[in-house]
Amino acid sequence: MACLLASVFLLVLRTHAAPPPPAHPPSGEGPGSEPLNLLANETEDYPPLVGPPGTSKRVPQSIIIGVRKGGTRALLEMLDIHPDIVVAATEVHFFDWDENYARGLDWYRDLMPFSYAHQITVEKTPGYFTSPLAPERIHRMNSSAKLLLILRDPTERVISDYTQVYYNRLESRKPVQVIEDVLIRNGALNTRYKAIQRSLYDVHMRGWLRHFPLEQIHLVDGDTLIRDPLPELQKVERFLRLPPRIAASNFYFNQTKGFYCIRSDGRERCLHESKGRPHPAVNGTVLQQLRAYFQEHNRNFYRMVKRSFDWH
Repeated sequence: MACLLASVFLLVLRTHAAPPPPAHPPSGEGPGSEPLNLLANETEDYPPLVGPPGTSKRVPQSIIIGVRKGGTRALLEMLDIHPDIVVAATEVHFFDWDENYARGLDWYRDLMPFSYAHQITVEKTPGYFTSPLAPERIHRMNSSAKLLLILRDPTERVISDYTQVYYNRLESRKPVQVIEDVLIRNGALNTRYKAIQRSLYDVHMRGWLRHFPLEQIHLVDGDTLIRDPLPELQKVERFLRLPPRIAASNFYFNQTKGFYCIRSDGRERCLHESKGRPHPAVNGTVLQQLRAYFQEHNRNFYRMVKRSFDWH
């Protein structure tokens, strides 16, 4: 009898076990990948086996598709203030990593939080925007998905991208290069540098507009979100057709960190210290070359999305 009970217990554990975590990034992506669970003093919790009565796990109705180093984590945490939004805890990389996509939609759904029928589930993986496979895969899952794309000045985004990799390499005790040596090769701008490629917004946007109408892609100004979060978040609320619940009282400026932190549910929290790191000073001539390279790409992007940004 004891053996039978033990067998039944093991069977139940296997049936209700949490899905395996997302696969590791493909070779070359690890050092630059954005860390997960970035709220300061956050502890890692295992997902509950059973949700509250009336809830279920659903594939996202809205996805933050990018852009890397554009402010995706800040956007996700700020949207999480809204009572009608529930957010996935990690970057799942389901639509851009083949090894995760091969695990199937049920695996993906199991990584989502429990939600009520009136709530919107939001997942964010910045790598989706630059993936040639993600637009078609997301469309196949949910052709009516509402996509959020947060962007910032492409030149500043390159420097931020370099900064993250620089500190990641320092922490791993790997050799680092000054930014000018990365940006310039043989006297010319190194346009094959991944960080520069990621800032070619027009190139990546073409793939998304082949599968989704522009009306289903909301652009968030990442530079404005940093300076004054509320107006950008109110636009997202309207895009998602949610009642306005995010207020100015949900934010306070942290003088020490130099950016806005969140006040919600009686708690105050800031993004992890890896966010908002100071950028290195860049040689003026190199900076000019970088800005000049992006000018035509930016104009193409403005035409595509029928709006402009203050990217000098």
